[in-house]
Amino acid sequence: MNPEAIRTVSHLRSEFYSRFAAKMKVPVKITTRNPSTGNLPTASWVDERQRMNYVCIYAYTAPDALLPKRPFILRVSVNKGAGIVQSRLWGKDCRGLNQSWHFDLTLLPEEILDFCTWIVSLIKSHNKGSVSFVPEPPHPFDFTMANNELLVNEAWTQKARQESKVIL
Repeated sequence: MNPEAIRTVSHLRSEFYSRFAAKMKVPVKITTRNPSTGNLPTASWVDERQRMNYVCIYAYTAPDALLPKRPFILRVSVNKGAGIVQSRLWGKDCRGLNQSWHFDLTLLPEEILDFCTWIVSLIKSHNKGSVSFVPEPPHPFDFTMANNELLVNEAWTQKARQESKVIL
């Protein structure tokens, strides 16, 4: 990643995690690890079943010295992705990581902050056992639903999908 992309990801990650923590209305721990060593900062929380969950934001693709025209695309991963979260940080009441559900959203940097409330709604609806309460996404994306259930664990905004075609 070029220096500008690194600064942008860092700023957006910090802003998203702060907003996310405020909207979750449960204790959220934000780690500040060093992304250059492969330890990405995360925001984590413990759900009603005492399982630890986390959200991680990272660059899916970004311009760099060799490919300066590579599209800048981010990924928001819930309970999956490029980070390992240690449940021991939450104490003895935590029963380990929530491995029963995960979700990835791939989007452009200018879209990410708009999705904060939507991600929180998705998480809360999933905890209630149904995603039928999730509002319309703030930017169009492709996903599959049946009987008010999300059938996939991955979605791309339409703009991110279009930008990704520029890679080759």
